[in-house]
Amino acid sequence: MGKKTADGQDETASLAWWQLSLIGVGCIIGTGFFLASSIAIKMTGPSVILAFIMAASATYIVFEALAKMSANDPQKGSFRTYAKKAYGRWAGFSSGWVYWCSEILIIGSQLTAISLLSKFWFPDVKLWIFACIYAVCGLIVLFIGAKAFGKLESVYAVMKIAAIFMFIVIAILALTGVLDGNPKEGIPRSVDEFFPKGIIGFWSALIFAFYAHGGIEVMGVMAIHLKKKEDAPKSGKVMLGLLAIIYVTALSLALLLLPFDQFRENKSPFVEALSGVNDISFFPHVFTAAIIIAGFSTMSASLFSVTTILVTISEDGDAPKIFSKQMKKKLKMPLPAIALTSTGLVLSIVTSLLLPDKVYEYITTAAALMLLYNWLFILVMYHRLIEPTTADKVKRVIGMLLVLAAVSGTLLHKTSRPGFFISLLFLAVIGGIVLFLRKKWKKEETQKSA
Repeated sequence: MGKKTADGQDETASLAWWQLSLIGVGCIIGTGFFLASSIAIKMTGPSVILAFIMAASATYIVFEALAKMSANDPQKGSFRTYAKKAYGRWAGFSSGWVYWCSEILIIGSQLTAISLLSKFWFPDVKLWIFACIYAVCGLIVLFIGAKAFGKLESVYAVMKIAAIFMFIVIAILALTGVLDGNPKEGIPRSVDEFFPKGIIGFWSALIFAFYAHGGIEVMGVMAIHLKKKEDAPKSGKVMLGLLAIIYVTALSLALLLLPFDQFRENKSPFVEALSGVNDISFFPHVFTAAIIIAGFSTMSASLFSVTTILVTISEDGDAPKIFSKQMKKKLKMPLPAIALTSTGLVLSIVTSLLLPDKVYEYITTAAALMLLYNWLFILVMYHRLIEPTTADKVKRVIGMLLVLAAVSGTLLHKTSRPGFFISLLFLAVIGGIVLFLRKKWKKEETQKSA
């Protein structure tokens, strides 16, 4: 907890509920929406709109559970601390490391995404070369320090939202015939047109709709800084409501401008949708640049996040103490923690070299699944720490079913199936380490009791 002022207020409690809403929008909008949504469109067609609405509903249910736990018992470790309180040390250990692994995969996904987008201008340059350049730039930002970078985060968030609104305005002008005098008609008129790939295609696309909502955990961590902790659920409602409107509007316009089967997995659907509109030759360049800057900011923020998480896990005794040890006094981040984070970056570059065609889909699926495993655990432990109402119980069941639907859907498509097995490999490693350490933990508990 932070220091108290003379009137008993927490000095770190400086955020109003609307500020937390804006932080959430800035953290969540990223390459998962700007690029990965094209994969979902190819898989399911116009029904991607329904997939995003379902994902937004599940996201709110998970956030509300996390927000209520934060309001009831504000903790620096957020969901990891709550997992430990609910089920013991193994749960806190597992939750922390699952989240760390998911963040490493998200960094890899974002790194690959902005590298793919850079090929828009340099199509002949290898993917791994761009990945190396952005990785080095990300590590430079990490060494510069979080304070300087944090001041730019609000600017990057505004750029993301501005890019989407720019697309929305241009798309409306194109649809109404103002730009090229060629009004479009693409509204589905039957169930078959809305679900052109059937229920299997829709089910498979759910994971990418969920991935576009990843980032609510950051809001859970930031909720401790609210002036009024009880405002956390309201902040989530506003944030997710705004996000749903932005997402659904932009995707609907893109699908009205271009048939779903003409989108490409490795291209932004918003650039593709306006590719045939006259007099806007500037748009693909401006929009792609905005996505790359936004993606890089999110990747850099994830680098800070994943390094900080590792330090916190180490301080709690759930990782070797060396990861929280300051090797140099002038360096704010411990070098061993940075080294382990850098290893994750190197692995991302290697995979982009070995699997250049499908690496983005594989890493994105695995990253989304690791996030969803933590979401599921948040819903499972929720009733152990908060006395739920009947409405809470109903929402909890709905949220768990939606998350499980997204997870199981990855087995139904060849593009996302490898990501599912990659995520299982991460879980197996973490589970094996937990089994190995349980005897040590029991011994430590016995000694403390004695």
